[in-house]
Amino acid sequence: MAGRIPPQFIDDLLARTDIVELIGGRIQLRKGGKDFQARCPFHDEKTPSFTVSREKQFYHCFGCGAHGTAIGFLMEYDRLGFREAIEDLARRAGLEVPTEGAPAPAGPDHAPLYAVLEQAAQLYRGQLREHPQAPQAVDYLKGRGLSGEVAARYGVGFAPSGWDFLLSRLGGDPAGRERLAQAGLITEQDGKRYDRFRHRIMFPIRDRRGRVIGFGARVLGDGKPKYLNSPETPVFHKGRELYGLYEVTQARRKLERLLVVEGYLDAIALAQFGIDYAVATLGTATTADHLQVLLRSAPELVFCFDGDRAGRAAAWKALEAALPLATGNQSLRFLFLPEGEDPDTLVRAEGQAAFEQRLQKAEDLSIFLFNQLKETVGDTITGDGPMRLTALAKPLIDKVPAGIYRDTLNARLAKLTDIAPPPQGRTAGPRRRAAQTQQPTRLSLVAQAIALLLDRPQLATEVDLLPDDWRRLDNPGVQVLAQLLDTIAVSPTINTATLVERWREHPHFDYLQRLSVAPFLDTVPVEGRAAEFIGALQGLSKEVRDAERVRPLNRRSTADWTEEMREQMDREAEQARIRRH
Repeated sequence: MAGRIPPQFIDDLLARTDIVELIGGRIQLRKGGKDFQARCPFHDEKTPSFTVSREKQFYHCFGCGAHGTAIGFLMEYDRLGFREAIEDLARRAGLEVPTEGAPAPAGPDHAPLYAVLEQAAQLYRGQLREHPQAPQAVDYLKGRGLSGEVAARYGVGFAPSGWDFLLSRLGGDPAGRERLAQAGLITEQDGKRYDRFRHRIMFPIRDRRGRVIGFGARVLGDGKPKYLNSPETPVFHKGRELYGLYEVTQARRKLERLLVVEGYLDAIALAQFGIDYAVATLGTATTADHLQVLLRSAPELVFCFDGDRAGRAAAWKALEAALPLATGNQSLRFLFLPEGEDPDTLVRAEGQAAFEQRLQKAEDLSIFLFNQLKETVGDTITGDGPMRLTALAKPLIDKVPAGIYRDTLNARLAKLTDIAPPPQGRTAGPRRRAAQTQQPTRLSLVAQAIALLLDRPQLATEVDLLPDDWRRLDNPGVQVLAQLLDTIAVSPTINTATLVERWREHPHFDYLQRLSVAPFLDTVPVEGRAAEFIGALQGLSKEVRDAERVRPLNRRSTADWTEEMREQMDREAEQARIRRH
């Protein structure tokens, strides 16, 4: 079970993460002054109000109020939990996420299942070298052009014929047999248990952390089914997993492209020929969960299918799954192979360079979309053809997130049909409506000081020259300000994002995020912010001194005041009157 992630690790992770690169991989950013701008991905807008600051490592939308760090962006944009966002950033940085302290609440402990699956994978690998039947499997793999090196990289193994290879080795007691059953490695019929995989070449399926979660198996000979996957288990869900993704991330630290194919042997054969960025779905159509994983992994996806009717039908299902996630910021393309060919046979026939030339000619999602629809409609120019094309295309285009890409698809449809699109009546989303209804409020002195400090943590150096009377104020905001200054004193180079992220579990986290992008900051020139910060602290210190000076007077009857006390109170009343006017 996972424990608490050390704050120091989160600091280091944010320091290694470039928020501009992270967000730029998902939405199109343009340089605007010292920051980067885009149309906000969290609400519908015509003009860019979304800014990303490389200096602060922070994003903010002036339209809807969305703001946060790289962690916050992944949580909102990719719909990840906090820990998932940390793990995603850590994977990009090549780091392992450490834990400390007491374990956090979690679901069932699946460690025994991972352990038995790993043991099974090791046994299968051993049988590929040692079993008397193994030469048949080795000959098959060599016939498919696979070397021992690439087979070892993917952990390929062999399940011998017979009913109890695994059962006899890992199921010696009731607990062991139960683990094998839960892991999908044995099955039961007529009250008898036996190995699920027999006389098959075994392909271990790993999750993104490298743990074996299931197997794909190819029969030797004419047995049925030809290919067999592990059943759904507590750790294996074929609609979420992609074969080979772990091996791809091990081979390439930074992924520029992922090629999605239909079979494990296709992915391995491509790796054999230097195309080591191929992954395979597991006997199922591409799902929305697959797309979420793929889009988080690389800026370009190429789906590779056979050119026959079945291949195009599978490609269409992938397109339908991709539409709700298609923003135009990541390339989604479709490659159709000559009939009778698959990636395995084609790359062996023509080699890496020629195959990658085909990838350059893959169809963009929009081209594939309209080509397929035009083929369905037939005549799209005369008669009711334009209306039929529009009727088919509009529901699909409407699945695309609102923004430039959807507008582009609508414009292309209008050009094809010569039917003007309806005016885009953009409505403000909930975030924007909330932002528009909020009335600007004047910040207190302590809030101003916090906002300025979050904007420019280096202002903390100004404090050393000032009296710290303000620290005696009994005010929660003052306590936060003091803690922020103490944090910066320990980490002088800390930036806005890291400083704010330290408060994620604190009740004031949301308020601090808002202060870090408060409109008040826009009213203070950059060159005047140090003076404004000093002035805020001096004002707070004066409040303390004034309160402490008046406190003794408040405890005595006015009849007991000395003349000096009366003069002091008169002076302060006059100063207050002048400030009001």
